[in-house]
Amino acid sequence: MTEISAPGTDAPLDEATGVFVDHRELLFGVVYNMLGSVADTEDVLQETWLSWTARCGGAPLAGVDHPRAYLVRVAVNHALRRRAAISRRRETYVGPWLPEPLVADEDAGTADGPALRGEAVSLAMLVVLESLTPLERAVFVLGEVFGYPHAEIAGIIDRSPAAVRQLAHRAREHVHARRPRYQAHPRVRREATERFVRAALGGDIAELMEVLAPDVTAWTDAGGKRRRAGLRPVHGRDKVTRLLTSGRGGPDRPVWRYRRVNGDDAAVLFDGDAPFAVLVLDLTPEGDRVRGIYVVANPDKLAHLPREAA
Repeated sequence: MTEISAPGTDAPLDEATGVFVDHRELLFGVVYNMLGSVADTEDVLQETWLSWTARCGGAPLAGVDHPRAYLVRVAVNHALRRRAAISRRRETYVGPWLPEPLVADEDAGTADGPALRGEAVSLAMLVVLESLTPLERAVFVLGEVFGYPHAEIAGIIDRSPAAVRQLAHRAREHVHARRPRYQAHPRVRREATERFVRAALGGDIAELMEVLAPDVTAWTDAGGKRRRAGLRPVHGRDKVTRLLTSGRGGPDRPVWRYRRVNGDDAAVLFDGDAPFAVLVLDLTPEGDRVRGIYVVANPDKLAHLPREAA
């Protein structure tokens, strides 16, 4: 959480603090969808806060007619610079890399965490966005997720409107080629997730062969920190079924809890009260088969998740 000064210490700074807090959820959503990392997003928000408060000698609002647009521009440009550091880390990452999941609290009727209320991007979509250039991704997130017009995006990333239109076109074409426009109903997603977990836990090969699409792919992101975790994606229904029924690398007494992850129904595996892995399924457009299995098991990416209540 970005640290801010206590109210009453400095009137201009107090006002600026209120403005920043009012826009923090928006900033978190934009930056997280650009980076796919909670830790990096928090660092970018801290950098944005420091840039904001350093402006005009501690009077950030001086000369700023539109604080929201100004803060988004600062955050986006800090995020674009952060992408270079993330790319360097990815070069030495062990095994498949998946985005850091945002998991809603069990009892929340609506998600409490930032970026989950109305602008959630699914884990599967975040994987697709990783294949865009940083600028394409920024334009896609601002335009397609948050509804910014091209002219406003041009001012944020310091490009011409024509350049933004071209970036937006390339990004949309790339994303739509890899992601169907139709998404399964939430109830269908929940039922598919529960069916999958039951079959996997019970080692029910026949049921798994029924629920998995022939071209299913399973990704396990453990960052080299879980024993016997696969270092490559597993493709095909037969190989994925063997992987799921091998029982390798998991806790001795697994406990599954259903949660909303990045706005979608998913499941969290606990080892005792500690989160062990997050499971997200990507369904076919019809919603009747699983075509993608995303397992985030890197402990560093689960550190922000709440522990299971006794």
